[in-house]
Amino acid sequence: MKPGKRISVGSRGLCLAILCLPCSGLLYSIPLQRPEDCSLQQYYDPGKLSCVQCPDTQRPSQDGLSCECLPGYKLGSKNDPVITCHKCLDRMGVTTDGWDCIKCPGALTASGTCQCSPGNILVERYVNGTPLHEAECIDCDGSESLTAPDKLGLRCERCPQTIISWTNSCSCYQPNTMAGGICFNAAGGHILSRVISTIRYAQLGVLLRSEWLSIHLQAAAAACLLYSNHTACQALGNMCVMNMNSLSLQSADACGLFRYIFTNTAARGVVHSISYWRTNVPWLFYDDQPGLAVRVLTASPFPENFSFKWGEQVQNTKLAFLAALYDVRGKFIAWRSLQGGLLQLCPDTSKRLNAAYDFGTTYDQNCELSVSKILHDFPEPVFYDVYLSYRGSDSQQNIWPVPVLNLNLQYNDQFVNLGNNVNNWLLTRRIFLVDTLSGRENTLSSPPRVIRIASKITISISLVPGTHKGTVYPPLMTVEYTDIQVQNPESQTVKVFFSVQYEMNQADSVTQTDVALGVLGGLAVLWSLLKTAAWKRRIGSQVIDLQVRCRLPKIRRTT
Repeated sequence: MKPGKRISVGSRGLCLAILCLPCSGLLYSIPLQRPEDCSLQQYYDPGKLSCVQCPDTQRPSQDGLSCECLPGYKLGSKNDPVITCHKCLDRMGVTTDGWDCIKCPGALTASGTCQCSPGNILVERYVNGTPLHEAECIDCDGSESLTAPDKLGLRCERCPQTIISWTNSCSCYQPNTMAGGICFNAAGGHILSRVISTIRYAQLGVLLRSEWLSIHLQAAAAACLLYSNHTACQALGNMCVMNMNSLSLQSADACGLFRYIFTNTAARGVVHSISYWRTNVPWLFYDDQPGLAVRVLTASPFPENFSFKWGEQVQNTKLAFLAALYDVRGKFIAWRSLQGGLLQLCPDTSKRLNAAYDFGTTYDQNCELSVSKILHDFPEPVFYDVYLSYRGSDSQQNIWPVPVLNLNLQYNDQFVNLGNNVNNWLLTRRIFLVDTLSGRENTLSSPPRVIRIASKITISISLVPGTHKGTVYPPLMTVEYTDIQVQNPESQTVKVFFSVQYEMNQADSVTQTDVALGVLGGLAVLWSLLKTAAWKRRIGSQVIDLQVRCRLPKIRRTT
């Protein structure tokens, strides 16, 4: 800049040299426009934060963030979000990729592409990719090759094996039923024809039709029963757990279907010689035999001893809990340690969370969680099969299943796990922390009407009576769920508790106390005799007579 010239910016004007131009200052104000503010012929440009008009040959895309060609127009160029479109000749359609025009053998779809009749696929190009002069509709051979059009109608693919094996064709014809790609015969009052897709929220007195169960329950049960599909059986088990493992006679709900399949698949065999664990079927129940819970919890001690002591050389001071995780669709996720707060909904430091599994440490944790945060953090439930790991005599790492006492479980409409009578308890295996999915009524994308949360989890560890080496019985996990009717998530909260408790036989502790008092009493008598003998030596007496014994309290006060 030459000397004598000046440029300045102020609130009153802009001065160039000696010429001043009035202005109102620098303004950074822009109009606020949202996607919902755009008209029917406009799209929302995120780069400009404003609505932009689509040309006459285009219309807003489905997501409203760009333009797309009108039906009957092909793409000329594309530089997102800007495109150009050119009209195809009359009676010509647009190829499925949108870049070419092609003569159609029949009618056009609403989007301007060629349309084929059901059972045919649309072929628009040669194998080398060159467009055909006229598109062709090719019939898939469903009788001999057992093929049918794929979902897009662009290629023939083999029909689902579940249909072929049932009807030896690609059609699931009457009286068969099709559900979730599974073809089966549910006629004649079969349990698969009486599926109940409801979730019972007993705390609220609500029986709710679940959209998730309506879509998946019948198909999962059919695939599990007829084809022993492992993932389908896991998904069915998850739906039973979402219904609190509750059982009732003659019911075709999730747990009723699971129990029916378990009863009718004995020929499949069992897993790890555990009669409650059927091959390809998850282990959910310990059966309902009277008194079984007592035997499960106290029949035999845990194979490994623990120590209360601390130090680098001391082993087995930690409870090494592991969990097998499954998603809601029945797919295995991974093995995870409970360390780090896997089952603890309350946030805290890793050190405090992990302190729950220090042997001999009574642990309590509680907090209050916002329902809105729960909805955000848990879109789908995750399911946990919990085990306690230990080293066998051959140094092989083994796992011991941890039984679950679900306080919300109903057996024939009775809450059998609420009482103190262990003989009435019905133990289970699988748990979840939060379920915001099964309470969705109309669509899976709609907010849930009710959610369910594991509001109280307690791990109880009982010491084996008569032992002094850290011998315990298998742990028991007690879970209590809370049903929450979602009304105002931002203001609704729920209290959550997690604890680890240690128990011992009171009679054993009384015996140990009596022994301790007896030993201490004997030591007290011996000590008093020694003190008396010492006093007698000082006064020259050789015996402790009745007079001395009677005067002993007085003498002891004067010494």
